[in-house]
Amino acid sequence: MAYAAFRSIGAYVPEKILTNDDLSHMVDTTDEWITKRTGIKERHIAADNERTSDMGVKAAALAIERSGIDASKIDMVICATISPDYFCMPSTATIISTKLGLGNATAFDISAACTGFVYTLSIAKAFIESGMKKNVLIVGAEKLSSITDYTDRGTCILFGDGAGAAVISATDNKDEAIIDVHTGADGTYADLLMTPNGGTGSPHDSLDQEAGACFMQMKGNETFKVAVRTLTKDVIEILQENEIESSAIKHFIPHQANYRIIKAVGDALKMTKEQVVVTVAKYGNTSGASIPMAMNDVYEAGELKAGELMLLDAFGGGLTWGSALVPFSPVK
Repeated sequence: MAYAAFRSIGAYVPEKILTNDDLSHMVDTTDEWITKRTGIKERHIAADNERTSDMGVKAAALAIERSGIDASKIDMVICATISPDYFCMPSTATIISTKLGLGNATAFDISAACTGFVYTLSIAKAFIESGMKKNVLIVGAEKLSSITDYTDRGTCILFGDGAGAAVISATDNKDEAIIDVHTGADGTYADLLMTPNGGTGSPHDSLDQEAGACFMQMKGNETFKVAVRTLTKDVIEILQENEIESSAIKHFIPHQANYRIIKAVGDALKMTKEQVVVTVAKYGNTSGASIPMAMNDVYEAGELKAGELMLLDAFGGGLTWGSALVPFSPVK
């Protein structure tokens, strides 16, 4: 039987930094106000001519290099993004694949907001275990600055840009295998976090309406409450179903949306400070890129070793959620 192994991680962060002090000159806010409510101190912003695919390519190239697998062997590319290069087509994954010279690899995008990377992981696992694919490149890439309203202090303080990527490959060694992935969604909460964007569900009569609707809109307090409840429940379930104690988790890597959410979930799971990975202060919320960017930080710090067990946990617009138990299994 084929199993799916998490072989490598890579990330890319744009050079420009937007600090809380910078934002205080743009909207009615302060560094103290933002830090107290979110834990965010700064976020990175892509250059005007830098596309989501450009960031995805840089993260993906690093992940492929670190995987030890020849790029010609990549047979599928999946990109999680809510800020694609183009509204409908072509997919950002197709552009990333072409820029990387991956030939005729299957390529497509998914839209699961902040849960996107966990969704791509579940899809890669399924394709590999079915025998249909052998080496899947998964990418979370976001240029959220392009869909952020910088006159809305409730959202503009939260979001940043960046990309993360990983290579998932077939293995016959069960000890290397991704243990489990949970994903779910509930559209009854769709209005808590959305971009109306002029789709068929909300067509517009003017260009002004259409432009404004491309920005993210969020009901912050309601989203916070549902996020903490949902994330905690999902993680408890995946640990119980796999008979794994929270103490066995070396790296708990939650979606980096808000420090208060991360702390609430970590405390509920009785995770120690050393187990919980927190990067929200320097990157803000980068949606589908959040988890792989945080994982890459741990890796580049020399703190992610072969065989160590990671617990991923995410929640996003849709509403969507997901969790995964993943041993880090680089090619030896």
